[in-house]
Amino acid sequence: MHRSLTSRSALALLFALTFAGAAAAQQAPAASAPSAAPCGGDLSAFLERVKADATAAGASAAAADEALAGAEIDSKVLSRDRAQGVFKQTFLEFSQRTVSQARLDIGRQKMKQYADVFARAEQEFGVPPGVITAFWAMETDFGAVQGDFNTRNALVTLSHDCRRPELFRPQLIALIEMVQHGDLDPATNTGAWAGEIGQVQMLPRDIIAYGMDGDGDGHVRLKQSSPDAILTAAKFIQHLGFERGQPWLQEVTLPDNLPWEKSGLGGTMKASEWFALGVKPRDGNTGFGDLEGDLVLPQGRMGPAFIAYPNFKIYLEWNKSFIYTTSAAYFATRLSGAPTYLKGTPEQGLASDQMKTLQSKLQSLGHDVGEIDGILGSGTRVAIQKEQQRLGMPADGWATPALLNAL
Repeated sequence: MHRSLTSRSALALLFALTFAGAAAAQQAPAASAPSAAPCGGDLSAFLERVKADATAAGASAAAADEALAGAEIDSKVLSRDRAQGVFKQTFLEFSQRTVSQARLDIGRQKMKQYADVFARAEQEFGVPPGVITAFWAMETDFGAVQGDFNTRNALVTLSHDCRRPELFRPQLIALIEMVQHGDLDPATNTGAWAGEIGQVQMLPRDIIAYGMDGDGDGHVRLKQSSPDAILTAAKFIQHLGFERGQPWLQEVTLPDNLPWEKSGLGGTMKASEWFALGVKPRDGNTGFGDLEGDLVLPQGRMGPAFIAYPNFKIYLEWNKSFIYTTSAAYFATRLSGAPTYLKGTPEQGLASDQMKTLQSKLQSLGHDVGEIDGILGSGTRVAIQKEQQRLGMPADGWATPALLNAL
C-alpha cells in the first residue's frame, strides 16, 4: 500500500558493517514543509512547537502525543553527528571488504527466496533484483544490522540541535505521520543515528512518499518486512531516475593510450566512442553504445576500469561517496552475473597526510578541492587531472607520489 506525501528529504546513510560513522547527503526537491520553528531551548516547549507543526500538516494531536511522549535528547547522537568518520579506503580495499563471497551467496539466496517480490519490483518499477539486493546488503547486511538508536529520540535530538534542524525537523514530522499510520512504535523503534529506518535505511519522509506494502498486511514496515523493504527500495530507486532495461556499470579493459583527461564522471562521450578507441567490455556487450558512457577509473588507468552509464547517477543520489557508489554498483553487477573485476596493478596511492599535502598544493595553484580532508573526492580528482595534463602525465585522476613530487 503506497502512501504519498509531498516530497522527500534525506541526509546521512549509514555504512552498516562497512565504514561506521561515514554518511552522505541526499538532497530533497523543493516542496512545502512544516514551519521552521526555532531550535534549541527548553525541550518541552520545543516538542509543543513540533506538535503544532505536525497537527498543522494533518497529523492528529493523539498521534503527535504518542510519538513525542517520553522523547529525550540522546547525547550519543550528537557525538556521532559531530565526529562522523571520513572515508579514506581505496576502491579495491572497500569493494573487496563489502562485496564478499559470503554476501554474494546470501544475496543470491535472498533473490531466490523473494523471487516473486523481486519480479513485481522489476515489473512495476523497472529495477532489477541485483540493484536492490546490493543496496540491501551494503546498508544493513540484509537487515542484520539496522542500528540501535531510538529513532524518535535521534530525530528529536537532531531537530532540537541548532546545527542542521531544517534537515531533520521534517523527518520528525513524518515520523509522527508513520505513528498515526500504525507503522512505527516510537518507544521501541531503533535505527541509525541520523534517523534512517529499516533494512534499506530510509528516512521517514522517504518512507511516507515511497513506502510499499509488500506483504499485504496493510502497513509499511521496512524494519520487519523484507517484501516491504524490497518494493519500497525499488520505488525509491525509480524515483531517483533509474531507466528500465539500461545498464548502470560495465567492466572494461583498456588499451595503453587513451585521452585520459576525458575519463571520470561527468564526461561528454558516448560508450561507442570509448569502444572505438579500443576500450573493450569484458562481457563483450557493446549494445548500449549509444548511451552516454563515463570511463571510471577508481584507482587510475592501471586499476579496475568501468563504463558508467546514465543509471549510475542513481547511486550518486543514494550516496555521495564515489567509492561507496562504485562498490554498490559493482556489487549489483556481480549479483546480475558479472565476474569478479580484474584488479590490475594500480600505481601506489597516497597516505592521508600526503593527500592533504597534495590538496594544499592544488589549492595553492587555484583549484577548488573543497575541504583539505585527505579524501580523494570528486573535486580533488578533477584538479589532479588538470595538473597531470599540464605536466604531461597520463591524466587519469589518480593521486600518486610522482604527482605529489612533481608539484
